[in-house]
Amino acid sequence: MQAAHLDVPILDIAGLSITRSGTVILSDIAWRVLPGQHWVILGANGSGKTSLLAALTGYLMPTAGEISALGQRYGETDWRELRTRIGLVSSSLRQLMNDSEPALFTVAGGKYAMIDFWGEPSRADQRRARSLLELVEASHLADREWGVLSQGERQRVLIARALMSRPRLLILDEPCAGLDPAAREHFLQFVDNLARRPDSPALVLVTHHVEEITPVFTHALLLAAGRVSATGPRKQVLNSANLTRVFACPVRLHGHQGRLRLEVTGRSDRAM
Repeated sequence: MQAAHLDVPILDIAGLSITRSGTVILSDIAWRVLPGQHWVILGANGSGKTSLLAALTGYLMPTAGEISALGQRYGETDWRELRTRIGLVSSSLRQLMNDSEPALFTVAGGKYAMIDFWGEPSRADQRRARSLLELVEASHLADREWGVLSQGERQRVLIARALMSRPRLLILDEPCAGLDPAAREHFLQFVDNLARRPDSPALVLVTHHVEEITPVFTHALLLAAGRVSATGPRKQVLNSANLTRVFACPVRLHGHQGRLRLEVTGRSDRAM
C-alpha cells in the first residue's frame, strides 16, 4: 500500500444518530478506521452494536450524521454495490443459508452478496472459491452441504464467502457465538493469522467478550447506551475504568501474553 493512501479512511462516521419512535438508539457516534488498523467494537447487550452495524451496511437509515466507506458517502452512492466490498460474517447470515447448498456455492455467492446461489457459479468463481476455502483451512468442506457443517466450519465458510468480493473491510459480528471453548480458540487463532497477512482487509470484531480480542486488534470502540464511551488505540482504551463504565459493573481487566480476561469485582448497576 502506498504511503500517500495511509490517511484515507476505510470507514468514516461523524455525528451518527438513530432515533425510532422517540427512543434514542445511537447518539452522535464518531468513528474512523484507517488502513492498517484492526478494530474491536465492545459493549454490553443493548449498547447499540447491532444498530451501528445495520447502519454501516445500509439496513438502518440514520436520523442524522454522515457515513462514508471506502471513499463513498451514504446517500450519494449505490449502497447495495458498496456492500459487496464490505465483508460481513454474522449469525443472521448463518440462519438464512439453504441447508442443501454446498459450501463451494455458499462461498461463490459472496461475490454478488447473494444468498442461496441460483444456478451454477462460473469456473473462474469456483476456482476462486476453492482457493479461499483453502485459505481458511476448509478446502475439505467444498462439497459438503451447509446443513451438516458445524458452527466452527460455518464461520470459516462465511469468512471465505466474505472474502470472495475482495473487500477492504471485513466485519465479524460476534463470530464466536455458539462455539465451544476449543473451537473458539482455533477460530480466534485463524482470525489472528488472517489479520497478519499483507493482503488482509481491515478487520472489525464486534463482541461483548474481552477474551475474544486477540493481539492483532490495534484499536477499540467502546459503546454504552448508544453512545461512544471511549475510542482509540487499544492500549489506551481497554482498561478497568473504561470497562467498568461500559458494563455498568465494577470489573478488573487482566492481561497475559496478549490475551485479556475480565474479573467482576462488584454488583452490576444494570437491571437484571
